[in-house]
This record gives sequence, C-alpha cells and structure tokens, in this order.
Amino acid sequence: KLKGLFNSYDEITEDLFDDLTDIFIMADIGVETTLDFIEELKEDERVEGIHTAEELQPIIVDKMFEMYLKNEIIDTSLNLPENELGVLLFVGVNGVGKTTTIAKIANRLKNEGKKILLAAGDTFRAGAIDQLAEWANRIGVDIVTKSEGSDPSSVIFDAIQKAKNGHYDVLLCDTAGRLQNKSNLMKELEKMNRVIQKEIPNGPHETLLVIDATTGQNGLSQAEAFKEITNVTGVVLTKLDGTSKGGIVLAIRDKYNLPIKFIGLGEKMDDLEYFDLEDYIYGLFGEEND
Repeated sequence: KLKGLFNSYDEITEDLFDDLTDIFIMADIGVETTLDFIEELKEDERVEGIHTAEELQPIIVDKMFEMYLKNEIIDTSLNLPENELGVLLFVGVNGVGKTTTIAKIANRLKNEGKKILLAAGDTFRAGAIDQLAEWANRIGVDIVTKSEGSDPSSVIFDAIQKAKNGHYDVLLCDTAGRLQNKSNLMKELEKMNRVIQKEIPNGPHETLLVIDATTGQNGLSQAEAFKEITNVTGVVLTKLDGTSKGGIVLAIRDKYNLPIKFIGLGEKMDDLEYFDLEDYIYGLFGEEND
C-alpha cells in the first residue's frame, strides 16, 4: 500500500497525508501515534523543499528511526550476565504463543552454547506445564515442574536452586497469563520477583512481554496492563509473518517506551529472530536493507 501510494502522487498534497494516515492506522501504528507522526512530518522543514511523493519516503524512514530510537542507544540483545546465572521471566496473556516463544529462545540460547533450564511457573493450567515439558524434551533442555495448582514461586525457587547447583547459564521462567484477574496476577508476579531477587540479586535480568502481533490494539492494551503490574524490559512479538499489522512495533515503543527484543515469524523452532530495526523499517516499504 505504501509503495502504491508513493507511485500514485506526483506532488505533496493534503490528500497524500490523509492516505498515509489511513495506511498507518490500518497497520496498527495506532491513531494517537499516527496523528503525532503525520503532524511532525508536515512540519519537517525538509518537506518544504520536495515536490514528489517519492521524495517523501526517505524523510518518513528517518522520522520512523527517530520515533523508535528516541535519541537512545537500544540494545536488542538479551541482558544476560557473564559467568553467573541469568534469569529471564516471561509474561503475557494466554494464547499469544508464550510457551512456544520460551522454547524458541531456549533453543537459540542452547545453540549459542549455553546450558539451559526451564521453570514451568504457569501452574494455573495443567496444559501449560505439559506443553513446556514437551518442548523441553523436544529441544533437549532440562525443566523444573510441579503439579497443577502449586505455588508458582515455589517452582521458581526450586528451579533457581537446581540452576545454581547444576551450573546452568540461563533459567527461563514461564508465568500465568490470566490478566482478567489482574490483582492476583500482580501479587503472583511480585512474589516471583521477590524470590528471584533474594536468590539472584540482579534478577530477573529481563522480563519479556509476549504479544501476538495480529491482535493489534488489543496487544497495546496488554502492554499497558503488564507494564503496570511488573517491570517489563522488552517485548517479543509473535505471528509477525505475513501480517499487515506490523505497525504495532512503533506503537509499543512510542506509547510505552518498550524495545522489541525478538520477533516470531512462523511456527518452526528457528522462526524467531532478534529484532532488527533497519530491516523492519525498510521492510515496511517493501525494500531490502543493504
């Protein structure tokens, strides 16, 4: 749609900005973020000196980089300590692909030569425990589980002891995703964090929020809710394959100041990549990044 838009306008007009606004909103960049972006674009002094829509494209690309980076240096790699146990806590509502994401990241870290342990901290659902155990078996990593209904923090505590005693490099912890019961979830996550911090003073080293890219604005409200109840350090966007909803990347960063750490591009075990801002922005315009 963007390529078609730039090819169909020979000059910069108000209609062009209106069409651009529609495309961005449809791509889930969000109404508020889009309107601010278009306003800033119109006021950019470089726009005064151009005559065709095509010349507008590099300015939009620049503005997108500015919007995402916000004059910060963003490290998309995982913040894991050297020579000591690293702890990753995963949060997100049920159905977004959280368990699969944990398995994919565990697999990636294992392939990087790290010794991995999983903790099945979503004890609310037997299905979540079984699913994570199945993934652990499939990718060849160890896991700590307890029966359905157990205290999630006790699972995390046992997993930390096992990880310390067994000299593991990274512990990946699943958590419950029943956001409709927000106060219970908040208490649960607070308790988990306390247990981790008591045993690992700088942990968890990352709290990753898993969001399904296809849910659009619903994904934004999840980001807001989880940011309220726990210290989210980054986002994993799943199901970004072939979706026109990729604008959610910019919306999450703009509204909640959260960096995207990983993107899930399919169902296979290696269909998960570290987020690359350049590839993402140039991809919006259907171009390869050199």
